[in-house]
Amino acid sequence: MKKGDFLWGLALLIWIVVLVVPGTRAAFISASDAHPYIGGFIKFAILATMGDLLGARVLKGKWIIPKGLFYRVIIWGIIGLMVTLVFTVYMGGTAAAQASGRLPLKGSNLAQAFFGSAIMNLTFGPMMMAFHRFTDMYIDAVYEKSRSKVGLSELVEKNDWQSLVQFSWLKTCPFFWIPAHTVVFLLPGQYRVLVSAFLSIALGLLLAIAKKGKTEKSTSAA
Repeated sequence: MKKGDFLWGLALLIWIVVLVVPGTRAAFISASDAHPYIGGFIKFAILATMGDLLGARVLKGKWIIPKGLFYRVIIWGIIGLMVTLVFTVYMGGTAAAQASGRLPLKGSNLAQAFFGSAIMNLTFGPMMMAFHRFTDMYIDAVYEKSRSKVGLSELVEKNDWQSLVQFSWLKTCPFFWIPAHTVVFLLPGQYRVLVSAFLSIALGLLLAIAKKGKTEKSTSAA
């Protein structure tokens, strides 16, 4: 086991201990409820970044601190702010649609969770993924080319649209995020953003595995 493996595992263990120990869990939930946006920012900034680092570890076989890490953490934090808001919007909107008869199975928590998750991941989800992809590419381009201005057209041309559409939109949205967020929406409200942030660790791992498989396939074909 490398030093980085130990440090990453230790960081995850600290989160688990905070959530398992009754006193720290109560304090954490109370602080998150009092300041939901700050809580959402912190949860995603830390946990989603851990997912990125783990994905790079699987892909490269070693721990790599990416250039512009501070800015990547900020981007994940912003996504955490967005998730904190849209969870309420989509679950509340789904309940209203069921109450008005525009969606079926009024009163069913499972149906509300599934409809809310499906609608969110077929509308907000793809846009959030594109936002994260392009901000990551922008940070990469700035550090690679040592210049502060990178044009949008340059990023659009450089982007791997096949992987974004085929894998991120058409595979992870329906087969990972819709089922995962259905479960998340069945949880008490104070746990939803946190569990979703934990799921981003799993997503980072899935993305790394997909990239690694694609790389190996290209190498063998060559």
